[in-house]
Amino acid sequence: MAGSKAVKDAAKAADEEATKLAEAKKDMKKPKPMSKKNLAHFEKRLLEERKRVTKELGHHGDAFGPNGEAEGDTSAYSFHMADQGTDAMEREKAFLFASKEGRYLWHLDYALRKLYKTPERFGICEATGESIAYERLDALPHARYCVAYKQREEDAKKS
Repeated sequence: MAGSKAVKDAAKAADEEATKLAEAKKDMKKPKPMSKKNLAHFEKRLLEERKRVTKELGHHGDAFGPNGEAEGDTSAYSFHMADQGTDAMEREKAFLFASKEGRYLWHLDYALRKLYKTPERFGICEATGESIAYERLDALPHARYCVAYKQREEDAKKS
């Protein structure tokens, strides 16, 4: 009988703990949507950054003429092998920078679409549902994840 009483007490304690957890979960509020002032601030930041990136992409595009040749070339072919190597390296660098900026532009556009279509979800971590810190968004206005989740993700990549 003493064992039966102990089992009942343990079950009662477990039920009380489950009830406390359920109540705590109810008390946890959904992250508050961002204020209109903050949304306007991040919209401005995203648009400025987008303008800068599109200007940079235009600059990389200007490195080549309409036929894909480097500007300043008087002929379609370089006369010296060293010039050909330099031209090829410059084209490769320009394409690399343009593709990196292109990916960054995609992330900026994604953030702007989210801000316009679902402003109540802007600034909310896509993985955890928690608010992304204002400081993180201010530094990286296109951030999709909170610092804690991003840190776990990067640590998992290292392992």
